[in-house]
Amino acid sequence: MSARRVGVLLIAGLAVIAFAIWLSSRRHLDRDLAAGDLVLPGLQQSVNSVATVTLRKGDDTRTTLKKETADWSVGERGWPADVSKVRKLLLDLGALNIVEEKTRLPANYAALGVEDVSSPKATGTLIDVAAPSRSWLLIIGKSSTAKAGFVRVAGAPQSLLAAPLLSVDADPKGWLDRTLFDIPLERVREVAEKPNQGPAYVASREKKEQNNFTVSPLPKGRALTGPAAAEPLAGALASLTLDDVRKVSGASDAPLTRAVYSTFDGLQLELSGHKDGTHDLVLISARSSAKESAAEADKLNARLNGWEFEIPDYKYNAIFTPLEELLEKPPEPAKKTAAATKKTAGAGAHPAAASPAASPSTSR
Repeated sequence: MSARRVGVLLIAGLAVIAFAIWLSSRRHLDRDLAAGDLVLPGLQQSVNSVATVTLRKGDDTRTTLKKETADWSVGERGWPADVSKVRKLLLDLGALNIVEEKTRLPANYAALGVEDVSSPKATGTLIDVAAPSRSWLLIIGKSSTAKAGFVRVAGAPQSLLAAPLLSVDADPKGWLDRTLFDIPLERVREVAEKPNQGPAYVASREKKEQNNFTVSPLPKGRALTGPAAAEPLAGALASLTLDDVRKVSGASDAPLTRAVYSTFDGLQLELSGHKDGTHDLVLISARSSAKESAAEADKLNARLNGWEFEIPDYKYNAIFTPLEELLEKPPEPAKKTAAATKKTAGAGAHPAAASPAASPSTSR
């Protein structure tokens, strides 16, 4: 065999080997990113050992969820997190599977919302899930359908369409346990309103079976809008929730409006409220005058003391209802009609018209 033929065969062999290596790498890539494969392998088996979850956007909005024994807290607030919401996020991340591959070109990431969140203009959310042995980083982008959205493993070039659709919020408020307490209308015996402006009053009833609340004192000559006028006020603590929360740093200079709710079993809840722009803020304290509600008061104080809560405005307005809103509008003062005014004017002009001095016969 000539040297030339040997050289040709050697070159051909090298080409075949190179093609085989390239083909092998492509097959390996296809196998790693096949439809139905998990986007974050290993997370599904490690959900219970996850210690922290961090969510961050390009504008530096951030939430840090921390596991504390069996519960979770929102690090930026120091308040308990909604455990069911955290759990759902972790289970959805663990089950996240590939629907199909999308772009590998960084220039096209923004169209899917999966660009790096180092840019303030980035629209996606970076999720960092950390367990003791490993961590997973994923950029959640835009939704594609009601069931799937675009994602990219941080640091990887390949973007993906994946399901289930993940809806995440990097604002700490979105992860708070919103429950405060539930004092239904049937428990309430009395509400004492002490506004910083306007008259104080008390809405009360003697027995649970009494449907309507008596309101006193009423201004002279005024009446309630109806027998059940105070019912929304008395039921305002049912299913009370928060929108946001912050630790009390010191005494507030804002004038406070107060409402004290007393139940038939001796529980008393004092709410002190004020408005800060569009935020409706309250401080809450509990006490008990009866043995059957003492433990409940202690539990509420342990959870609520030292915190200021932003609550929905409709709840705030119901809790601190001004007396005037419970009363019928006073009758408007009587107004003279146009006809009466005209008649009066005509009567004033009549004597002059009939004056003897003005009569021609008198002048003769």
